[in-house]
Amino acid sequence: MCGAAYHPTRGAEFYRAGSADGYAYVESRRGDIVRPRVRQRKEEAATEEVALESYTAAQDASEAQRLLLEALVAAGSMRKVGKVVHNQRGSSKSYVSRLWQKGGREKFSELRHRSLDVDTEGEPRDWLALMLDGVSLAKDLLAVVAVGITTEGRKVVLDFELGASENVTAASALVARVVERGFAPSGDRPLLVVLDGSEALRKAVMKHFPKARIQRCLVHKERNLKRYLARRDWPELNDHFDRLRKAQGAQAALEILRELDAFLKRKNAAARQSLHEAGLDLIRIHLLDTPSTLHRSLLSTNMIENTIRNFRHSSGRVNRWRVETDQAARWLATGLLSAEEGFQRLSHYGDLPVLLAHLKTKRDCKNLGALKEKLPDWLRKEVPQVDEVEDNVLPACVGAGSQAICVV
Repeated sequence: MCGAAYHPTRGAEFYRAGSADGYAYVESRRGDIVRPRVRQRKEEAATEEVALESYTAAQDASEAQRLLLEALVAAGSMRKVGKVVHNQRGSSKSYVSRLWQKGGREKFSELRHRSLDVDTEGEPRDWLALMLDGVSLAKDLLAVVAVGITTEGRKVVLDFELGASENVTAASALVARVVERGFAPSGDRPLLVVLDGSEALRKAVMKHFPKARIQRCLVHKERNLKRYLARRDWPELNDHFDRLRKAQGAQAALEILRELDAFLKRKNAAARQSLHEAGLDLIRIHLLDTPSTLHRSLLSTNMIENTIRNFRHSSGRVNRWRVETDQAARWLATGLLSAEEGFQRLSHYGDLPVLLAHLKTKRDCKNLGALKEKLPDWLRKEVPQVDEVEDNVLPACVGAGSQAICVV
C-alpha cells in the first residue's frame, strides 16, 4: 500500500504512520505484537487511519474459540479449560461459558435443520436402517436419540427429542420430524429398525413405518434373561446367544431359538415367557438371510449406545440439568455431533446389497411360509395365515411380530 520502506513516494495516497501495540493469534494462541500503522490522504489535507486486512485476519479468534470448545468437550469442566490452553487471555470461566452457549446453539441448529435426503455434498441418500435409544439425563429428563444407516453403510446422527420419559409421544415426535426432513428408504423397500425392546419406541416406529422390519437387540434380551437365571446357568445362556449371533439363515437361527426355549423351559418360567415376548423379532435379520458378516452391527444397538457413551463422556461432569433452559439441547447436539465425527462405515458394508435385495423382495415372509410347519406354537401364531406361497409371488408383510399381516 505504501511502497518500499524508507522510500516514500511524494504525494502517495497511503503512507506509513509509525506503529502501535496490538495483538494477533498465532497457532490459536493470542500474543502481543507491534503492528504497523497506515494513513490515507483525503481531500483538503485531511487524513485518516486505514485498517489493514492482514491485521484484521490475524485477530480472528474463531480457531481459538473452536479449540476452547473442543477442550471443554474433552475436559467436561469450565474450570479445566484454562489449564488446557495455559490460561491464555480469553479463557476465563465466564468467557468460556458465554462461548459455550453460543457454540452450543449453533450446533443444535446445525443438527436439527440439516437435510436428511441429501448428504453434505448434495448427493441423494437412501436409508437402510434406523436405531432408536433413550438416554437418561436427570430424574424427569430423558432424550430419545435416533441414528440412521444409509445403503452405503454410512452412519448419521439424525436427531433427538427431549421428554420426561421414554414415551410414545416423544418417540413419535422424533420419528415424525426426521421423516419430514427426508429420512425414508427408497421405493417400497421396508425399513430395518433395531430396538432394545422398548414398546414405546416400537409403537412410534410402526406408526410412521408400518412395513418396518424390527430386529430386537440380542444383547438386551440376553441381559434380561440373566435376571431370571442363577449365575451358574449364565455360561450356557451365553453359548446359545453366541451361536445365534453367528448363525447364517433362517433355519439355523430357528433351531437355536428352539434349543434356547427348551433350555429356559427347564430353568425358569418367567425367563421363557420373556423369550416368547420377543418372538420372531429376535431372528428378523436371520429371516432376511442377511450375510452373517453384518450380524455384529445389526443384531444389537451397540452402535447407538456407543454414540450415547461418547456423549456421556463429555457431559459426565454436568451435575444439574436445567430443564427450564436449552442447556440439555446444547449439550446433546454438541456431544452427538462430536461423536459423529468419529463414525466409520459399517463393518463389511460391501455385503449390504444382499440385505437390500432381500428387504426389497421381503425374503423374511417367504422364509416364514416355507418354515411354518417347523415353527413351535409360540412362534407360529406370528406367522401370516398363508397356506401356500409360490416362488414367483412373494407375500408383502405389513407390520411385524404378532401384528404382521401378509397379503399374496
